[in-house]
Amino acid sequence: MPSTNPRSYDSIPARKVAFLGLGVMGYPMAGHLALAGHEVTVYNRTTAKSIAWCAEYASAKAQKHANTPREAALGADLVFCCVGNDDDLRAVALGANGAFAGMQPGAIFVDHTTASAEVARELHAAARNLGLQFVDAPVSGGQAGAQNGQLTVMCGGDQAAFDAAQPVAMAFSRAFTLLGASGSGQLAKMVNQICIAGLLQGLAEAVAFGKNAGLDMKQVLDVIGKGAAQSWQMDNRGKTMVDGQFDFGFAVDWMRKDLGLVLDEARRNGSRLPVTALVDQFYADVQKMGGNRWDTSSLIKRLT
Repeated sequence: MPSTNPRSYDSIPARKVAFLGLGVMGYPMAGHLALAGHEVTVYNRTTAKSIAWCAEYASAKAQKHANTPREAALGADLVFCCVGNDDDLRAVALGANGAFAGMQPGAIFVDHTTASAEVARELHAAARNLGLQFVDAPVSGGQAGAQNGQLTVMCGGDQAAFDAAQPVAMAFSRAFTLLGASGSGQLAKMVNQICIAGLLQGLAEAVAFGKNAGLDMKQVLDVIGKGAAQSWQMDNRGKTMVDGQFDFGFAVDWMRKDLGLVLDEARRNGSRLPVTALVDQFYADVQKMGGNRWDTSSLIKRLT
């Protein structure tokens, strides 16, 4: 779906771009690029999704779909990507039908997948060997942020590639920031997920406690949301937790994938993450309850 809150687009020269992966996040992100006036070629494993996207954005500048990542990348200045995991990313970037095989020298691959820092460094090196550029650029803001063009993007890579990608990526971003060398964007996204996991578990426990104590928890959240306990999660998920509604985008399965990346990296760098490891197991409990596609605030289901 396009943005539910139409935004104005900065006036920048139109570029020829590709977008690989039209899932919950990629579909609207590619849409913002089209609405900003860029010539967009899309690729998705399920071709019907690509065809539907082209139909939805037919009124924008020339849009088309491709049958392979390589075909989508032909002639593109920038190739954006948002797929599921490390293996999906390698599949669309590498090989005879991968995007790298179709990209012109100097073109930039911008990866919005939440993946490992290891695969980001691997693809950065592979791109450089082919005369290409690579930026790892995972996003935060969820489905609503993608639809509204208000994503926060954490980037790793070379300054020149970042500088060239940033003006185009601002079509779907509220912030697009370089945080260091290749892999730094993925590491920053891990920090983000560590914070969210702890916040959501604390909020779940607080809501469950207050309900058991007989409090009007919506009123309580209104009050404490004006003080030191305030957070985005409280503002946006507290009352839906109270109501038992868990269909707000980012799914438990995806969070477990992300926390798996976090815990793998923690083992590599020697970090101790006892709370994160515990919350990861709590999400495993939610999966056993059939909550694979519930949103991440469903942690409260363990407590009620």
